[in-house]
Amino acid sequence: MKDDVVWSGTWVAERLGVELIGGEELPGLLGLALRRNPKRAHLLVSNVLGKHVPQRPSVVHGAGYDLGVRVRELLGEEDAARAVVLGYAETATGLGHSVADGVGLAPYLHSTRRPVAGVAPAGGFEESHSHATSHLLLPEDPKLLAGEGTSQAEGSGVGPLVLVDDEFSTGNTVLNTIRDLHERYPRDRYVIVALVDMRTPADRDRLTAFAAEIGARVDLLTLAAGTVGLPEGVLEKGQELVARYEAAASGAPDVSVDPAVAGGHAVSVDAAVAGDPEEPAASAVPASRGTAAAVRVDLDWPQGVPDGGRHGFTPEHRSRLETSLPALAARLAEALPPAGPGRVLVLGFEELMYAPLALGLALEERGVDVSYSTTTRSPVLAVDDPGYAIRTRLVFPAHDEPADGPGERYAYNVAGAGFDAVVAVVDSVADTPELHAPDGLLARLAEHIPHVVLAVVPSYVPSYGPAPASIPAPATEAPERSSMLPEPLRGPAFSSYAPEEVGWLLQDLSDVELEAPTEEREEAIQSGGAHYAESLPVEYQPSDRYQELFRAALETSAARIARAVGCVTETVLAEKSGTPVLVSLARAGTPVGVLMRRWAQARHGIDLPHYAVSIVRGRGIDANALRWLAAHHDPADVVFVDGWTGKGAITRELAEAIEEFERVEGITGFDPEIAVLADPGSCVRTYGTREDFLIPSACLNSTVSGLISRTVLRADLVGPDDFHGGKFYRELADADVSNDFLDAVSARFDEVADGVDTDVKELLSADRTPTWEGWAAVERISEEYGIHDVNLVKPGVGETTRVLLRRVPWKILAQRGAGADLAHVRLLADQRGVPVEEVDGLPYTCVGLIHPQYTRGATGADGKAVVSQ
Repeated sequence: MKDDVVWSGTWVAERLGVELIGGEELPGLLGLALRRNPKRAHLLVSNVLGKHVPQRPSVVHGAGYDLGVRVRELLGEEDAARAVVLGYAETATGLGHSVADGVGLAPYLHSTRRPVAGVAPAGGFEESHSHATSHLLLPEDPKLLAGEGTSQAEGSGVGPLVLVDDEFSTGNTVLNTIRDLHERYPRDRYVIVALVDMRTPADRDRLTAFAAEIGARVDLLTLAAGTVGLPEGVLEKGQELVARYEAAASGAPDVSVDPAVAGGHAVSVDAAVAGDPEEPAASAVPASRGTAAAVRVDLDWPQGVPDGGRHGFTPEHRSRLETSLPALAARLAEALPPAGPGRVLVLGFEELMYAPLALGLALEERGVDVSYSTTTRSPVLAVDDPGYAIRTRLVFPAHDEPADGPGERYAYNVAGAGFDAVVAVVDSVADTPELHAPDGLLARLAEHIPHVVLAVVPSYVPSYGPAPASIPAPATEAPERSSMLPEPLRGPAFSSYAPEEVGWLLQDLSDVELEAPTEEREEAIQSGGAHYAESLPVEYQPSDRYQELFRAALETSAARIARAVGCVTETVLAEKSGTPVLVSLARAGTPVGVLMRRWAQARHGIDLPHYAVSIVRGRGIDANALRWLAAHHDPADVVFVDGWTGKGAITRELAEAIEEFERVEGITGFDPEIAVLADPGSCVRTYGTREDFLIPSACLNSTVSGLISRTVLRADLVGPDDFHGGKFYRELADADVSNDFLDAVSARFDEVADGVDTDVKELLSADRTPTWEGWAAVERISEEYGIHDVNLVKPGVGETTRVLLRRVPWKILAQRGAGADLAHVRLLADQRGVPVEEVDGLPYTCVGLIHPQYTRGATGADGKAVVSQ
């Protein structure tokens, strides 16, 4: 450190007596500041971390990368390939990723303070001195921390865990981490990596004893080591000093900065105190910049590459990102001032450190004069003094809807630093109205920097399946607004299914009263006063006798269903060139999608992504769900899944909707073909069987479908950029048999495997062209019975069951001689006073007829009033 340069810890050292004890390299790596924290008043401010102090991207990345190379040399090639690198939120997410880059062979994961709906934590721990203490571990691959992830050497046991933090101050965070993870995933080697090791001798001894206790080797690699000298009473003195200076700042919220610091001009900053609070504060001056809107740049982020390590980042991801970085940097460069960008700051966002760092590196390689830092949730006192590490502070509201509620966020040493342009990089979850508000981050930046660029990286959504090494990009990129859509809903927060079984591309309307009496709904629907998707039927509560029928039917048909599941899944796997992405049509298709996913996992070890979407007759499929799918998967890999076909109305609806979607959005690649368990109407070419038999999941409503309602589409609830809606009936948990149904069928997979192999060979060589036999039968029945509306004719066991549960039935046509498959239909018909008429020549086991021209005074065919049960 040069003698004429003031150390950025001088101000704190002189006032509190805090000192750094160690090698001469420490002052170059660290400065000191004070913070509003009841646990530790002082803050070690790193000059090479890229968090509070803007620094060249190459310096920031190089510090971590070089440590990673040392890890690789320490472990050797074999153990490095078996290792997992774990970084700590918030400050070390980028450092940990840089270390993983240096190791080169290991996947990376960082802890997070952002819960992700439907993603079950694989671990968690506390950081005792941090402003926000709780850490979550949310890997997409649940085997990652067990050393069995897709990127690690196979069959080689649990590899080393490399833990990365910016500073090693007490060792408590690492102890808490190892204690939690060692109980779940015991291993015999840990490597701790930090920029600096500032532990006391007692802290060092404590970690050594803990390592001996668990029988593991613990190595430590740092750039420098030392200790922090803290005089007695420093916490109280520091808190008092912070209070005094903040009181002074609150009296003059905008305080001018020394023009020499501001690059030759005075600028205003929020709560940066100049001089001593006992003396008059410098006079307030207006902001020196305008507030023009930020320039948004379309990065065209590589498809399938995560935005960071929150859910895991593999060497394959790294390779794909590195290949894309020159093009990404070129797009950023085009958005910078054409006359020359001058000094540019790439500003990351809290935990999102690595993606902006990588972009900054790519700009630096293009010759741009670029610095890098990130925003933070950590409150630090700003004092405009060259001997203090935090000179200025911008304050703005949180803009990612944090789980712990709204609050202030900060950008340090940005205002007054003489930057000519800033590139603010956020993930799509954080691209919210709060970001763009008059007091939001972009506006605060524009007050001090003349050119503001916004780059949004799509927030990665776990697919619950190992990603292939090469993921082709879709033919056409989804519109930018797809990145604004929320992540899928998952159980147990939404549905009783396990989170990995299905992600629901729906919005939760559980708190909205949508149910209406069956008769009122039917009259409104048939009169044209309402669409069936604008309300919900009151959930049918099955009697004890009906529940007994369901369980008996499940027992007798489980093997038959398992065989059909196996056939349709194997057909899909055989005919899809990529890894299929199952997209079930909620809700009847969703149990089938879950079973197909389970079959692929049980028989082939493949974890197929599975989502549920809404499709509404007469309104089409949820276009926003398609946009989301196109933004996260190759549309060509999507396989639509339903339970069964009736007359084929939904099959036609989907084909028309996909055609319209391609025309309007310009996004191509979706195949409108539906894969179904049963195709009695001969409407599709991908099916498990064409027999019309009882599928027990058709017997009930939400209680066999994850406690989810039928989907809802109503203009006052679903906006143009919203997913369709659905309700989660938590109150019906005691009657839920959703997982009983899945487990009963899954238990039969092994016994039907040989039969499936035989059936699939025949299916793949057969002519499976749809004949639309069912549609012709429906048209004939509609005319013969004087209905004159095919929408009121519901063919097949599944559709007939729905008529009896949800609509006002007129009569049931049953194939003469049909036996046990119709036991539940006969029971429901008897309960509702609906006649069952046996007929010949039906291509279905039964057909349900909805009462034509229904009014609440209508009667059944026998003259009795039609009542709702």
